[in-house]
Amino acid sequence: MIRIPEVFVRATIAREGDAGTEWLAELPAIVRDMSERWDCTPDGDAMYGGIGIVVPLLRKTGESAVLKLSFPHPENRFEPDALAAWGGRGAVLLHERVDGQFAMLLERAHSQTLAQAGSGDEVPAIAGIISRRLAVPAPAGLPRLQVRAAGWEEQLHQDVQEFPQALPSHLVSAAIATVRELAQRQPDTLIHGDLNARNILAADRESWLAVDPKGWAGDRAYDCGTLVKTRSVVLAEQGELAREIRRTLDIFTSAAALDRDRARRWAQLSAVQAAYSGRRRGFRRARRGAELKRLLSLVDELARILTEL
Repeated sequence: MIRIPEVFVRATIAREGDAGTEWLAELPAIVRDMSERWDCTPDGDAMYGGIGIVVPLLRKTGESAVLKLSFPHPENRFEPDALAAWGGRGAVLLHERVDGQFAMLLERAHSQTLAQAGSGDEVPAIAGIISRRLAVPAPAGLPRLQVRAAGWEEQLHQDVQEFPQALPSHLVSAAIATVRELAQRQPDTLIHGDLNARNILAADRESWLAVDPKGWAGDRAYDCGTLVKTRSVVLAEQGELAREIRRTLDIFTSAAALDRDRARRWAQLSAVQAAYSGRRRGFRRARRGAELKRLLSLVDELARILTEL
């Protein structure tokens, strides 16, 4: 019987309430059933991420793999579709799937992330290469970024009403302009949706492979926002933040073959959205206290920098 990490148990219950408690109680049986279904045996302790667990397994062929089980949520529905479309191109291979259980049997990569192993310019360069490799036509039926963006402008107006002193008006106006001008016409390209250095793992088949995609259809430049936002915590410790952000944008967009200003605008929108969502519910790294204040100050500064670059 697998042991579910206690940190993951507490986080899931805090986020999902009774539904999380029920799902956690079913997890051992789901792991057993999926392992038997795919003729696999356990090969290590369960690991966890934000919304699911990963159990190392050995297939009957002796090939190493992992069973990924995610908490059932609409945001997770399209991950297997994205992985299937990539077919191992820049991302882990999908071997098997049971969508009703949010279960996937995946190629096993290493536990080391690009965030842990990469340094300096290597991080945006590798992320940019991955972004370009993931640029394939989106399968039919994936959620479109254009549709998701329909409520973004309305939410920004609500944010300003709720937190009128949070950001200068010209930062919000720039974000709204991005929604109106960039979000309304989108290509049919498969995008990761959460491309950050923690979601790129060292591997054997290729040096680095993406994991945990959202699986959306739209503008690849959108992914720059997640990378820059999550990278800003490290960059703030390395020197003058505006210089480091500019360099990150330059390297990522060059490696990804993306328009720099378009990527900058998506990143600015992401920073503004984070500044407000952080005030509503905090961040994964901090929900309250001094650390939350520090992160809010950082994301506010990030929004300003990206507006002025």
